[in-house]
Amino acid sequence: MTHPLPSSLWRTLLGSGLMAFALSGPAAAQSLPGKGIKVQPLQSSIAEETFQTLLVSRALTKLGYDVQGIKEVEYPTAHIALANGDATFMADHWDPLHADFYKNAGGDAKLYRQGAYSPGAAQGYLIDKKTADAHKITHVSQLSDPAIAKLFDHNGDGKADLAGCTPGWGCEAVIEHHLNAYKLRDTVTHVQGSYAALMADTITRQKAGKPILYYTWTPYWVSGVLRPGQEVVWLQVPFSSLPGEQAKLDTKLPNGQNYGFVLNTQRIVANKQFAQTNPAAAKLFEIMALPVGDINAQNLRMRDGENKPQDIERHTDAWIKAHQKTFDGWIAQALAAAKK
Repeated sequence: MTHPLPSSLWRTLLGSGLMAFALSGPAAAQSLPGKGIKVQPLQSSIAEETFQTLLVSRALTKLGYDVQGIKEVEYPTAHIALANGDATFMADHWDPLHADFYKNAGGDAKLYRQGAYSPGAAQGYLIDKKTADAHKITHVSQLSDPAIAKLFDHNGDGKADLAGCTPGWGCEAVIEHHLNAYKLRDTVTHVQGSYAALMADTITRQKAGKPILYYTWTPYWVSGVLRPGQEVVWLQVPFSSLPGEQAKLDTKLPNGQNYGFVLNTQRIVANKQFAQTNPAAAKLFEIMALPVGDINAQNLRMRDGENKPQDIERHTDAWIKAHQKTFDGWIAQALAAAKK
């Protein structure tokens, strides 16, 4: 298995390579709304977010902005950096998962958040289908039974080991809340650490025919390897229960299933002052849209070995070429917004 990129290899993607997409000629350059204005993108340590971040950077460069290399900052700090003007945008704000991060950074008073970059992101708990079928396990509440929990015990303490969420991502707060809400504290251990390492171990265990219990989300490559309905199945929760700003939300899906998490929309969040003084960029942030399926496909290519910075840049360029009319439409709308 290929792990996501080490942060040292891709923390800074050179902005200079993006300039190939700028309009040519001095007359064109003078008319571009972003001329002379620096833009600082942020993303978390999840390497699979680079693709959608680079796509926004490509579009901003086309508008003339001087886009810097991506800086890696975890979500809580990233929201504060954007609010303070220490950075410009982040393409992977999860709404509503990051609602508390957004509010704590100043909310709408400090941040700009319009449009839906990539809707329909699911999250939840899964187990291997073999164990689910053999023991008729369909709900997380069944893990409160010590006999069921013991099936997923890796270290001999009798408790189920749940491969969970890296601290600081937001999902860890929901998982911790669920352990209390569904009375699972005595029978389930939330295993945290490097998510990539946890998933490598989970996949190895599944291939060896051992029971697995884990948290994941889409879009992400894991569900391309451990496929829901084939190798694994989603577990439902007995009722909706979320912490903080999400407390009043219903997690039941339109099909009646309830996986314990609201379907999230990945949104572009930016410094509000920048958005107000740069209507072209603000319009771009609002109208860009990237299907979950396209992110999944690119992420799986990274998992299969195409995970170097130049690979991800090539994936981004290929997406633009395949969707040139859409991309050009974004630029046209952004340029029009600058002239109003």
